[in-house]
Amino acid sequence: MSAADNPALPEAVRALAGGDFSQVAQRFTEAGFAVGLPASGVITVKAALADPARASVLVSVGVHGDETGPIEMVALVIEALSRTPQALAVDLMLCVGNIDAIAQGKRFIDADLNRMFRAERGSLAGTFEAARADRLIAATVDFFAGAGPQRWHLDLHTAIRPSHYPMFAIVPELIADQARKALIDWLGQAAIGAVIMNPKSVGTYSYYSSEHHGAAGTTVELGRVGTLGQNDLSQFADASEALDRLLRGQPGLAARAAPHVFATARQVIKLSDAFTMSVGRETWNFTPMKKGDVIATDGDTVYTVEHEEELVVFPNPDVRVGLRAGLMVTRVA
Repeated sequence: MSAADNPALPEAVRALAGGDFSQVAQRFTEAGFAVGLPASGVITVKAALADPARASVLVSVGVHGDETGPIEMVALVIEALSRTPQALAVDLMLCVGNIDAIAQGKRFIDADLNRMFRAERGSLAGTFEAARADRLIAATVDFFAGAGPQRWHLDLHTAIRPSHYPMFAIVPELIADQARKALIDWLGQAAIGAVIMNPKSVGTYSYYSSEHHGAAGTTVELGRVGTLGQNDLSQFADASEALDRLLRGQPGLAARAAPHVFATARQVIKLSDAFTMSVGRETWNFTPMKKGDVIATDGDTVYTVEHEEELVVFPNPDVRVGLRAGLMVTRVA
């Protein structure tokens, strides 16, 4: 029996983990919303009459099948909202990314889904996740078609390894200034401690929606990977409150502290099977390294720290050739 089939799970969590939106869809439909189910694990809920002043909010969870905390958090937020459906103040798309991997308790079936939201997929083009990304892209295109200027994409994850900032976010640099400020303000309300500004796509869902649909998109890491039904939801309290208020169109609560902001110094790309890192997967995110330190070697290519201090994020020497094996950042605010 998979975790999602566990009868001890709240029904709302079990349904969302399996991409079953039947009850939620019925409640919003009966309340007069235009409800769509464009793909398995995807629901859209829009006002019956298009309103360009209405924000469009895409919330995605489970892009990695083993990152279950946001699934539980969002399931409970959406369940409560659907019981007072007229309180929904935005057009909403809710996406459960890799429902097949969730069902198997795995991170992915063939390859990382969060590297598939780009045209060039190379050797990954024939994978299960490539086909899944195509379906999600099609649903996303339809959702944002004709949407007003207020566009959000919150892609909610949990991290594999510990972090000196337990909750942090990646924000594309290309987001317009006003929308970026609103997004970072929201991240502060959600108790996100650090924001990394990302200048270049590596095929993530949130970068795709920012680049191609003008959304204020972000990949949010909400603590650590956990088993479905065994997550400590208290750690998501601020994020849950911030999400609920956004969907209800309510003003955000004052952030306890503004997130620290980091710039991307470089992306460490694995070029060959000769790649080795001086840090491993067990290294905490935001571990500092000093100028001149060797980050990784790959044949004749040597990655070294160029600033007085850089911090390493997402170190993973075991990724496939051609993918990012780590991110080096510097603090700017």
